[in-house]
Amino acid sequence: MNIQLTALMTSVVFLAPWAGAQEPATASPMARQLNDSFAGVFAKVAPSVVVIESKSSVARSIPGLPRGLEFFLKRQDGNSESQEPNVGSGFIFREDGHIITNNHVIEDADRITVRLHDGRQFPAEVIGVDDRTDLAVIKISASDLTAVEIADSDTVRVGQFAFAIGTPMDLPFTFTVGVVSAKERSFGGSYGELIQTDASINPGNSGGPLCDIDGKVVGVNTLISGMNRGLGFAIPVNVAKNVANQLADSGRVRRPWLGISIAGIEESVQFQRIFPTVSKGVVVQGIEPGAPAQSSDLRPGDVIVKVDGVVVGLAGELQRQILSKAIGQRVNLDVWRQGQVVQVAVQTGEQPSFQRASMRPRSQVPRAQPAPNQQPSSPGMTYEDVTPESMARLGLRKSELGGVVVTAVEEGSEAAVAGLKAGDLISEAGGRKVLNSQDLASILASDAPGEGTLLLIERDGAKTFAILKPE
Repeated sequence: MNIQLTALMTSVVFLAPWAGAQEPATASPMARQLNDSFAGVFAKVAPSVVVIESKSSVARSIPGLPRGLEFFLKRQDGNSESQEPNVGSGFIFREDGHIITNNHVIEDADRITVRLHDGRQFPAEVIGVDDRTDLAVIKISASDLTAVEIADSDTVRVGQFAFAIGTPMDLPFTFTVGVVSAKERSFGGSYGELIQTDASINPGNSGGPLCDIDGKVVGVNTLISGMNRGLGFAIPVNVAKNVANQLADSGRVRRPWLGISIAGIEESVQFQRIFPTVSKGVVVQGIEPGAPAQSSDLRPGDVIVKVDGVVVGLAGELQRQILSKAIGQRVNLDVWRQGQVVQVAVQTGEQPSFQRASMRPRSQVPRAQPAPNQQPSSPGMTYEDVTPESMARLGLRKSELGGVVVTAVEEGSEAAVAGLKAGDLISEAGGRKVLNSQDLASILASDAPGEGTLLLIERDGAKTFAILKPE
């Protein structure tokens, strides 16, 4: 297929020069075949694409959008005034009337109207939304509906044709052509890894399908890089299908999770310096309180290199592996720890709601006066043994870790650079248990100058780590 398409494109490019000043040449059979292929994509997909108008009595804005990116909304500033309906797109993924779109298209809507390619219009009800992926499922009561065909977005390749259908600039069922220009684009936050395309997309394309040459949906158009810059981003349809099916069936999305914060070594210059002997892996930066990982032997500072035998090097790769598991499933991790690879088993749990997980309050730790048993330290911090009295004085809950508690950190010191804070509970240093202040002082004094000491700590009930590196 690729060889044929290359030949087709070549014939189109060189057709005019060969014609010269002669009478207009008839299009070659290959050019007509390419023409028919493109037109066939639209004819196949358009009956499943819908125009969505949502009316809200509340002015809407979408916080947290990565800088330089915009939603495919009708208004370029990301707002929707109450006098004007918000216009977006969607597509039918079940013949009973279930439609996939973006959450920001219908968010806070008082009334939603769906218009089909054949001109029929229907009111729609919201079945469920997922803030994390910016996806939503709405439903209309209608007959003779055609659902899209879904592709496997994991097999999408950079360079393949991409087709977008939607309602840009209030122009319904607009069809544009381009290629997949990149994959696995990540902008942080909740957007995950996206498919990048240069197919022309503009405000109003939100929620519409991105298709392949066979007329199968590979993604849900969601973001653009500014206006008229030729770059757009789509949620991979494998992600959208999983979310949409759960929303359609139960109105909510359940996800497996471990409850860890992570970063790939390849994605962080700092971690490349901290772990110079590990070229590929995902660092466990912290463990959430009460998370499934807290009941396992997994520790902050561990580097996960495999999940059930599958190599992972980027945070997104680890996330995809965990999301592919069932809730409650046992997962075997290969973990690099202190110079050797160990096996760690952990059982997935159900991820709390996105909003609740992202809004966990941090405790306020009051400044404390030095206690008689407080230990001075050259890295710029003071600490003392964990006792019921010290915990009460610092306003901390009882720790399961024991060890020592940091009571003060000097501004600009090595401890401050490492991110240590008053109230941090240190349980381990340099791979050795810390039972009291003397243990920590001895370990810090024995470490070779210039080498960092990895500290395991508990902060606000969560486990994390810090690298204390005296200059």
